[in-house]
Amino acid sequence: MAVRRHPGRAAVSRPLRTGALSAAALLLAATAGCGGDPGRPDTTAGQKLRWSTCPAPSDSEDGATTKAPGREWECATLHVPLDYAKPRGATVGIAMIRAKATDPEKRIGSLIFNFGGPGGSGVATLPALAGTYKQLRTRYDLVSFDPRGVGRSKGVHCLGDRQLDAYYAADASPDDSAEVTSLVRRVKGYAAGCEKRSGAVLPYVGTTNAARDMELMRRVLGDRKLYYFGVSYGTELGGVYAHLYPKKVGRALFDGVVDPTQNPEQGALGQAKGFQLALGDYLRECRGTAAAGCPTQARIQALLKRLDRHPVAGSGNRKLTQSLADGGIAQSLYSRDFWPYLTQGIAAARQGDGGILLALGDAMNGRDENGDYSTLQSSLNAVSCADFKQRYTLADIRRKLPTFRKASPVFGDFMAWSLTQCTDWPVRGAWTTPDVSARGAAPILIVGNTGDPATPYAGARKMAEELGPGVGVQLTYKGEGHGAYDSGSGCVRKAVNAYLLNGRVPENGKVCT
Repeated sequence: MAVRRHPGRAAVSRPLRTGALSAAALLLAATAGCGGDPGRPDTTAGQKLRWSTCPAPSDSEDGATTKAPGREWECATLHVPLDYAKPRGATVGIAMIRAKATDPEKRIGSLIFNFGGPGGSGVATLPALAGTYKQLRTRYDLVSFDPRGVGRSKGVHCLGDRQLDAYYAADASPDDSAEVTSLVRRVKGYAAGCEKRSGAVLPYVGTTNAARDMELMRRVLGDRKLYYFGVSYGTELGGVYAHLYPKKVGRALFDGVVDPTQNPEQGALGQAKGFQLALGDYLRECRGTAAAGCPTQARIQALLKRLDRHPVAGSGNRKLTQSLADGGIAQSLYSRDFWPYLTQGIAAARQGDGGILLALGDAMNGRDENGDYSTLQSSLNAVSCADFKQRYTLADIRRKLPTFRKASPVFGDFMAWSLTQCTDWPVRGAWTTPDVSARGAAPILIVGNTGDPATPYAGARKMAEELGPGVGVQLTYKGEGHGAYDSGSGCVRKAVNAYLLNGRVPENGKVCT
């Protein structure tokens, strides 16, 4: 996730979760229809999913591979109303992917995954991570999807690839009035591009509609209850679903938990603190291992300041700017496995070679090695701005800058200025904060990671409280990185698998190290 550009929301960065940019196949293009048209797709729970071989991914999807997933994967399209208030109106095709349970005699149902964002492609991510969920697949069909406004599901597009190169390279932490004016102009241009290219879907890509789509998906799949695995923003989507359909919750895992009580300002400030905490953890471990080239925070700040004035060579004719370096540093903090690359990237950039940090920054922004951008960031922005009502002025941000800088000398400015992102958005937001209260729902397992930079640990407790008594069951992982299930902790994996596979709810407050 490009944290600085999209406050309060955290995407699972698949390059960090898989160790490499990988993709899966997506499905048929989204369709649209009009009420009264005999060719209009069926959007009721009686529709039949037509599962077939998955095609190779397109440029709009995350990942660098052009190969379709293996033969065990099938793809289909779920048809849903674009506007649930007009159930016979236009439709959207929701791209889906699945791999059937390996022990069908003990099959529980479908386990639906959302990997975060908002904006992450589930049909690309699930096959790339399938090895992680091998045990879960024994009793579940593994299922994921591109939410509306993402990838093949009417993915939001805003600017062309070369325009996006310039947009992400530009200064995102202005130092004077001229740079502020330039930032405002770019943000307005981006919003106008989104309206021009994707204006028809922008009002309907919010989380509430995505939750309604999941309920229809559950019914079409034939499951009595929803079995769900939500990561990062996927926990917010899961919480909204539980609020709307508490009696339909089966077994649900929330990992890398978004704090549902925070508005965009609070979320951005929390992330600034979270990434600063993760940066400090990285620096201490680097010094402790005596690895060659370990930076200090002062050197990182000096590098960013120098790049603000004098970008260095990156890749081809592209340069590493301050903004791209900031994104690369944040990206590397999503996973402990990427810390060595951060060390190498900072050392190289100080010597005038920005290639490593540029590659990390590109991964943050959804750019592949061919220069093609997925819908990851445009979708994230569209969903966030459709959800949240808040629109921040320049005066608001200037007042908040000292607080953000105190929270993080490295990330504070970037996070504060990211609050401009929805200011000129063409669609009004739906809420101040989402309602995730789910009285009467079955127990939901909430897993919080104490070192999580993108969704700070406190969010897990807040989610458990907001879900309501007897619903949120909290498990703590004392570790690093974004999320816990794929952190390598056998304790977390064992507890989660026992819950999802056998219905054994762990003791509330259980701690894994």
